[in-house]
Amino acid sequence: MKLTFRIWLLIAVFILALLAISPSFESGVLIKNVETNSTAYEAGLRQGMIIKSVNDRRIKNLEDYNQVITNILPSEEKIKILINTKSSQAVLFTDKLPEIIVANTPRTKLKTGLDLQGGSRALVKPEKQLSSSEMNDLIAVTSNRINVFGISDVTIRSVSDLSGNTYMLVEVAGATPKDLEDLVSKQGKFEAKISNETVFVGGDKDITSVCRNDASCAGIESCDTVSGEDICRFRFVIYLSEEAAKKHAKITSTLGVNYTEYGKYLDKKLDLYLDDQLVDSLLISEGLKGQETTVIQIQGSGSGPDRNSAIENTEESMNKLQTILITGSLPFKLNIEKLDAISPILGKEFTKNIMLLALVAFVAVSVVLFIKYRKIKITLSVILTMFSEAFITLGIAALINWNLDAPSIAGIIAGMGTGVNDQIVIIDESVSNLQESIKERIKRALFIIIGAFFTIIAAMLPLFWAGAGLLRGFALTTIIGVSVGILITRPAFADIIKKIEG
Repeated sequence: MKLTFRIWLLIAVFILALLAISPSFESGVLIKNVETNSTAYEAGLRQGMIIKSVNDRRIKNLEDYNQVITNILPSEEKIKILINTKSSQAVLFTDKLPEIIVANTPRTKLKTGLDLQGGSRALVKPEKQLSSSEMNDLIAVTSNRINVFGISDVTIRSVSDLSGNTYMLVEVAGATPKDLEDLVSKQGKFEAKISNETVFVGGDKDITSVCRNDASCAGIESCDTVSGEDICRFRFVIYLSEEAAKKHAKITSTLGVNYTEYGKYLDKKLDLYLDDQLVDSLLISEGLKGQETTVIQIQGSGSGPDRNSAIENTEESMNKLQTILITGSLPFKLNIEKLDAISPILGKEFTKNIMLLALVAFVAVSVVLFIKYRKIKITLSVILTMFSEAFITLGIAALINWNLDAPSIAGIIAGMGTGVNDQIVIIDESVSNLQESIKERIKRALFIIIGAFFTIIAAMLPLFWAGAGLLRGFALTTIIGVSVGILITRPAFADIIKKIEG
C-alpha cells in the first residue's frame, strides 16, 4: 500500500514524540536538591547531577545508594567519601549524612504532578489584587524561601479564576501540609528593634550573611527541664551591612548602662519581632555602645515534652528564622484558600489503576469494533490511531515540561474517547451512501469532525481558567489531544480508510 503524505506526517510526528519523551535506562540516582552552605554543596554537588558511584561502589538505584550511605554514615569521626557523578567527582570529609535529596533517575522526560508522586498543594490569595510584576516578585521571594529551607520539587505559578481573582499556586512534592502552611501562610516580616527603633530587617539589604550548618557559629547551646518540659536554646551569628551597622551605632550611642551580677549591659535590649510578635529580647554588651558592629548573635528557643522533641523543635525554629533572615519577608500578606495533601501511595495506586483501565478500554474497544465492522484491518487502524494520538499528546507534554497530574491524564483519556468517536464517524460515512465517491463521503465526515472540534475547544478554553487553574491540566491535554487529532491523526486515518475501502 502506497503511503500518502498525511500518513507519512503521522509517522514523522510519532517519531518526534518518541524523541521528546526520550525513554532512558540510565542507572544511578538523581540529585533533586542540595542544601546551600553544606559540605555537599561546597564539594561541588548540584541539583540535576546523577550519582554513579560512592567510594567506588556502583549505584544503580535509590536502594543501592541508601544501603551504601547508611553503611558508612553517620560516623564518630569525619571520613573521606568519594562521590562520582556522571560529569564530575566530589570529595566529602564529613561525619554526617550528605545534605542532599536523591531519587531514582527518571525513565522518561515526562514530568508527573503531585497526584502521582505525592506532596502538598496550597492555593494562596494575596491580601490585595496584584499586578503581574507584583505577582512575579511574590513568586520569586516565595520560591527563594522554599529553596533555602531545603525543599525540592517545587512548582510555583500564578493562576486566576473566571472572576479575575489572582492566586499563587504552590505545589511541593514530598512536603507535608504543615511544612507548606508554615512557609507560605506567614509573611515572615523580621525586625530587630532597640527602643522601638528598627536596627535591621530580614533580607539581603541589611543582612549580608547568615551562619548555617557550622557548629562554630550556629547550633543549640543548652537544654534544661523546666516544670516537666524540656527547653533548648539556639544561637547563630548574622553579618550586617555597613548601613545597618551604622544605624546600630547611632541608636546605641545614646543608651545608658546597667550594672548586673552578670556584667555591664546597655539599659535597652535588642528586641526581635517576627510578624509583629516579640519572639526574643537580647542583652547588649556595654562594649557595643556606639560601635559599628557587623556581627550580631541571634538567640531563640524551642520546647518539647522530652529532650529529643525539644531539640528537634529548636532546630526547626532556628532553620525557619535563618530562612526568613536570608530571604526577607514576603512582599504581601497571604491567605491560604485551599490546602491539599496527596499521599505518594495513592499516586502509585492511581497510576496502576490508570494502566489497568487503559488495558480494559483497549480490549473493550477492540472487541466492539471487530463485532461491528467484522474487519481486522479497520479495528487495528482505529486502535493504532488512538494509541498514536495519546502518545503524541504525551510527547507534546514532555516538550513543554507540563506536569502530568490526574486532571491531565483525564484530559488525555477524554481526547482518546473523542478520537475513537471521530474515527467511527469516518468509518460509518465511508460505508454509507455508496453511490457517492469515497472521497466525498470522507470529506463529509471530516466536516462533521471539524464542527465537533471547535465545540470542544470552545468548551475547554473557559475551563482552562476556571477553578483558579486547578483544572488547567484537563483542559490543556484535551485541547492538545483534539488538536493533534484534527491536524494529524484524523486526516491520516481518513487516508487509511480510503486505502482499506479501495
